[in-house]
Amino acid sequence: FPPATIFSPCHRHLIPVAAFIYECVVCRRYTIPADGTIKFLPMANTYTQIHIQAVFAVKHRAGLIQPQWKDELYKYITGIIHHQKHRLLAINGMPDHLHVFFGMRPVQSLSDLMQDIKGSSSKWINEKKFIQHKFEWQEGYGAFSYSKSQIGKVIAYIENQEKHHQKENFISEYKNFLRKFEIDYDDRYIFKEPG
Repeated sequence: FPPATIFSPCHRHLIPVAAFIYECVVCRRYTIPADGTIKFLPMANTYTQIHIQAVFAVKHRAGLIQPQWKDELYKYITGIIHHQKHRLLAINGMPDHLHVFFGMRPVQSLSDLMQDIKGSSSKWINEKKFIQHKFEWQEGYGAFSYSKSQIGKVIAYIENQEKHHQKENFISEYKNFLRKFEIDYDDRYIFKEPG
């Protein structure tokens, strides 16, 4: 096998099936392009319905996302999601955090997608010089899954962020998500207050 296969968690289970394509006999197919990276290909006869709401904050929860350019940011993040073959259902937020709701295809891990969204968008914001100092997202994110019957309610919730946050701040909202989904958390690691 090419040296790139050592990056695969199950590289000992790969068998060649075509030029530069190896199939893992345990889980799924990999492709190994010329740049040496390994990407998932969907397994034949794979059918999924995965709806994820991701929530993430500006570093220190600073209110840096401004009305003048937030729509451009939303379009940029939408492009990232579509480029990775996922389907955006809703995106909105407040100056200190975002909600992104999407249908996820099993061609990429959630952590890789979130790294792509946060890393690429922060770089884009800095290149556009929308703010005077360096823009960063807070480390981490929340991700919550929903059934098809809940899609409409989640979209409406995200579209009404401004109205919702007249009554509740982000930290309270975020902790309510964690409690609702029965996710254990430690207050020390919840998104930090503006500092």
